[in-house]
Amino acid sequence: MIAPGPTLETPRLLLRPTAKEDLEGFATLIGDPESARYIGGLQPRTMAWRAMNAMAGSWVLNGYSMFSVLEKATGRWVGRVGPWVPEGWPGTEVGWGILREFWGRGYATEASAAAMDWAFEHLGWTRIIHCIDPDNEASKQVALRLGSRLLGPGKLPPPYGDSPVELWGQDRDDWKARRKGAP
Repeated sequence: MIAPGPTLETPRLLLRPTAKEDLEGFATLIGDPESARYIGGLQPRTMAWRAMNAMAGSWVLNGYSMFSVLEKATGRWVGRVGPWVPEGWPGTEVGWGILREFWGRGYATEASAAAMDWAFEHLGWTRIIHCIDPDNEASKQVALRLGSRLLGPGKLPPPYGDSPVELWGQDRDDWKARRKGAP
């Protein structure tokens, strides 16, 4: 079973709504201390199930959520990337979480660019943010490669309200101008 929504394609990746078969990937992502470090921390498999179902439910209730990202060459689940706006969130976010074994391949940037195109075009968003822990240098580099800039400090809703966060982002016009000039 797959949640309702579109499938996006990039040169190396497929982005599709959450499917029941994604549980192992979700559990691996938040069960690895390094992969989970900046996305809520290490959590048990039961929380992976809840997170996966929250993403699937968001597709049904909101018409968007983070996509499950699959590597085309292997069909393997790489991570989750895309639109995410929980209650009390500081803005319309495109976020990412990639399994550690796939780090350094540019998948977060590639998938996020496709998700940003989709959010601007199909959701009508006028601004996209990325909520990034100040210590997460790798995610800051992804944001920079996407053309986002540091907007300043932000505040997340409970239970993350006491955790420091930087808001990075850009508006639709800047994104479109940058994409038009891209090779």
